[in-house]
Amino acid sequence: MRDGFAFTLWSEGLRGGHLSPALLRHANARLQAALAEPDDAAGFRKPFAALALSEVARADRIAPFLTEAELHALAASAAAYLRGVTDYRGFVASEGWRHGVAHGADLMLQLALNPRLGRADAELLLGAVAAQVAPAGPVYYVHGEPGRLARPILYLAKRPDIDDDAWAAWFKTLHPDTSVRWQDAHAGEPGLAAVHNSSAFAQAVYVSASETADPQIKRLAPLAVELIKTLP
Repeated sequence: MRDGFAFTLWSEGLRGGHLSPALLRHANARLQAALAEPDDAAGFRKPFAALALSEVARADRIAPFLTEAELHALAASAAAYLRGVTDYRGFVASEGWRHGVAHGADLMLQLALNPRLGRADAELLLGAVAAQVAPAGPVYYVHGEPGRLARPILYLAKRPDIDDDAWAAWFKTLHPDTSVRWQDAHAGEPGLAAVHNSSAFAQAVYVSASETADPQIKRLAPLAVELIKTLP
């Protein structure tokens, strides 16, 4: 009902232009409020609020109805949600999808594609994605999360106001640091998970960046390779 019926109708309704700007504004406010609430016990509400909100962000990208201030607030809300995800369950048999990181990344993607997004907003998105590339603890991404996280990064690379030095600095934040999990990464689950997730993200970026003809995106390929080389 949730995955195949409710969200499908929501997506079709927005993509078909069946909601007025007033209703879209109402949905934007309600869904952002849902993202700011504490997690519900079952863990479904916030991931699907993020996914539903990605369709609202897409609608604004296609036919703008948000003010600049409202778009900034949406970017801030989306970034705060993705940064704050601590429930990493993807698909669970008999329960279905939660997929908080992936749905947060879907919202990031729609914002990254929006030409009205400011540089400050882009920085919020970059920081949120970086926070979830290799989250703390024994979290192994097995439901396509690294590829979903890579997508907004690839589109943000098309921005002319993020230069090569800025991209190099951002990728540097993903490199192994002095934290305990990296000191002997192969001796414990947190380190093994960090290697696994970082490698998967870097590979997702590299494959897309190396195959594209867009020079702005292509410049991420060597940075992804460098990240892989730094992993233990």
